[in-house]
Amino acid sequence: MRAYIEELIGQSLGYLKREGTLTLDEPVKVQVERTRDRSHGDYACNIAMVLARKVGRNPRQLAELISARLPSSKRIDKVEIAGPGFLNFFASPHYLRVVVREVLAQGRDYGRAPAGSRGEVLAEYVSANPTGPLHVGHGRGAAYGASLSSILDAAGYRVTREYYVNDHGRQMDILAVSVWLRYLELAGERVDFPGNAYRGDYIYDIAREVRERHGDKLRHTQQAVVDGLPADGDGQAAEIHIDALIARSRELLGPDGYEACFSAALDTMVSDIREDLGAFGVQFDRWFSERSLETSGALERAIERLDREGWLYVKDGATWFKASELGDDKDRVVIRENGRTTYFASDVAYLLDKLERCPGTSLYIFGADHHGYVPRLKAAARGLGESPDRLDFQLVQFAILFRGGRKVQMSTRSGSFVTLRELREEVGNDAARYFYVMRSHEQHLDFDLDLAKSSANENPVYYIQYAHARISSVFRQLDARGFRYNQAIGEAAMDRLDSEYEQALLRTIGRYPEVIEGAADRRAPHVLAHYLHDLASEFHSWYNNSQFLVDDDDARNARLNLVAAVGQVLRNGLELIGVAAPEEM
Repeated sequence: MRAYIEELIGQSLGYLKREGTLTLDEPVKVQVERTRDRSHGDYACNIAMVLARKVGRNPRQLAELISARLPSSKRIDKVEIAGPGFLNFFASPHYLRVVVREVLAQGRDYGRAPAGSRGEVLAEYVSANPTGPLHVGHGRGAAYGASLSSILDAAGYRVTREYYVNDHGRQMDILAVSVWLRYLELAGERVDFPGNAYRGDYIYDIAREVRERHGDKLRHTQQAVVDGLPADGDGQAAEIHIDALIARSRELLGPDGYEACFSAALDTMVSDIREDLGAFGVQFDRWFSERSLETSGALERAIERLDREGWLYVKDGATWFKASELGDDKDRVVIRENGRTTYFASDVAYLLDKLERCPGTSLYIFGADHHGYVPRLKAAARGLGESPDRLDFQLVQFAILFRGGRKVQMSTRSGSFVTLRELREEVGNDAARYFYVMRSHEQHLDFDLDLAKSSANENPVYYIQYAHARISSVFRQLDARGFRYNQAIGEAAMDRLDSEYEQALLRTIGRYPEVIEGAADRRAPHVLAHYLHDLASEFHSWYNNSQFLVDDDDARNARLNLVAAVGQVLRNGLELIGVAAPEEM
């Protein structure tokens, strides 16, 4: 409806321009918003105030001109001019009746724009280092990314969902060494375990697999492992110690032995992540390997392109990118003194690869602690000769668990964290998916485990699902009451839907397509989550104050049409955020 009104206003301005009443030298962007107060109509537009100075007219006078030249429409009951020049539009009863017909005719497609009509988006999300199980923090990024991707898809974008596997670099080396040290422990060697290695029980599980597969082939004595190594400690000492251990493990194990520990850890963790996300209803079109950037030549090609564009220089034996001249806070090393490329170089190569594969927008969904990546990747885009406007960054704030009113403490490196799998087992997929997106991703989320598990109206996901279950129960009662549902009779009698509850529902289901468009434009799944809660609330109010299965055929079938339409919209919206629509509770 909003787009329809914008089109009507555009036509009116076109008439006024052709008549010579208005002089418009450039295209006019018309924006229509839904009103907050029903006494001001259903939609409002401030175009008269926007254009008044440009065309030399009083805003109210201009609003009157625009209103007078609006094409007639069965969807609009009346147009009023309010305040300094607002155009307020009131939806007609005809439009409200048409809404139910559209919902029932289009079914799952109601609210969806034509596929690809708004371009392409390559969405990358989660992309957690495969150094441990996914935890509840990753869960919020997963739920947000999956929900937003589905909403963008519904809004007309062609979406590719991608997971970037960080299978190269120091953190993976620390994981491999952690597995090897636990392997040595299982083999009877007493090697002190570093303070900043990975300590979770899953490391033992991987080490057992390595031992079962390789026996004692990878075993070395404690003396051989620690002889001459710098002492472990806090801060920088710990980092120096773990790096020395990585070098020692490569020396003792050789390429094949080291790869055995590395691959076992990587394969196990990636498989575990895939399984967790799949069970959470989060699927990807592609799992992109960081190591493939080197083997495919993408890394070398990206560095060569930066050099060709004149953005590299050599200092102290390292090759630097002039990031500070392109909007970053400092220059970045792309090749170290030892000839090895940096994490940042991989980020640049992956960026270039994405921009070449997707002609539209590259959507990065990062945790809030990655905010520094925004200016450096925009600088990289400029350095590559690409527009940073093709990059879209969304930062997801942290999720904090509360149980019994107390914060649940977590530490990934020490292994004392709540995994995503544990969360799903405790509260269920539906509650987890909804709770993760019911607040703006830009806000911290306090996740109340007790509320998520409760079967009470205060639990928003339960409240919405209960509305759908009630709808299903209405249709199950038809046979028991000896009634039949006739959609055609109901459509012919839509004028019988005249109560305040019914009128409110008609208006709410009519704005569902706008909600999808707005949630996509704002990158805000919580807009849809709130809408579904509002729709459920309006349905519960109607259900508690009305009789559906009445003897009057016209009234009964008209109400059943509305009941069916509400159920369809609930299913459509819940599907986009990954929540089931149960028929019974």
